[in-house]
Amino acid sequence: MGLNTSVSAVVFDVGQVLVRWDMRCLFEKLIEDREELDWFLAHVVTEQWHFVHDSGVDLAARIAERKLQFPGHANLIDAYATRYSETIPGPVAGMPELVEALAARDVPLFAITNFGAEFWDQFRPTEPMLELFADIVVSGVERIIKPDPAIFELAARRFYRKPGEMLFIDDNPANIASATALGWHVHHFSDAGRLESDLRERGLLD
Repeated sequence: MGLNTSVSAVVFDVGQVLVRWDMRCLFEKLIEDREELDWFLAHVVTEQWHFVHDSGVDLAARIAERKLQFPGHANLIDAYATRYSETIPGPVAGMPELVEALAARDVPLFAITNFGAEFWDQFRPTEPMLELFADIVVSGVERIIKPDPAIFELAARRFYRKPGEMLFIDDNPANIASATALGWHVHHFSDAGRLESDLRERGLLD
């Protein structure tokens, strides 16, 4: 018998679990000089600045403000807003196959993702894997960011399931800790192979 047989649904993070994400994938197309690229990502469109958008702040206002701060990089800052899907070069290796295998066994699939609302609107239609998900809670839409317990509580209500009935998969230790404290089963993601083994032990895959 598998471990944690009370688990009847699987809830994924999206970025760095289902799909890869790296802003360099976009900007290396636009900035040829390696040192200039490194400087731009460290000072202009930084990860710290980017992650604020996951909370649902007004993207247009933030872009306008950043262009005033860095007027010489206005075109590149605009590209961040309009070409964001190019920061997502494709699925994490092995994950489409795992998602399809779970769907084939009629395991209910959900997701909770930190993702800007406008960026989600750009990305969501480009990823067919997400068609297999019954519901996805997006931080930028809800204006709640993981690891805030409120987003997990919202997800449990939306998914019509108790935390103890769901396995939450995320690469971020803080998110894993928050879900654990609320009674979710968890898997700290590193790669598809390790996740597959865990899913088999839990009886979610053959």
